[in-house]
Amino acid sequence: MPGGYYNWTFNDVVRFLKDYKFRHNYTEGSHHYYIGSYKGKFRQVCVHFHGKRALKPRTLKGIIAQSGIPKEKWLKKG
Repeated sequence: MPGGYYNWTFNDVVRFLKDYKFRHNYTEGSHHYYIGSYKGKFRQVCVHFHGKRALKPRTLKGIIAQSGIPKEKWLKKG
């Protein structure tokens, strides 16, 4: 996984969400919606697909907030 808020791609985010048992719900255009729960609370996360380009840090911060998974788990290295 990439370190910090930079260099996260769509595939990196999806792989991380699937590690936490999120699953694909539906797609609308370039927005892919994943559903799951973290600590017993239901969550829906919208992940924007832009090919192999990295997501902008602000977009990743929004995804982190939607998932409810602490940012420390997202940003840990290695």
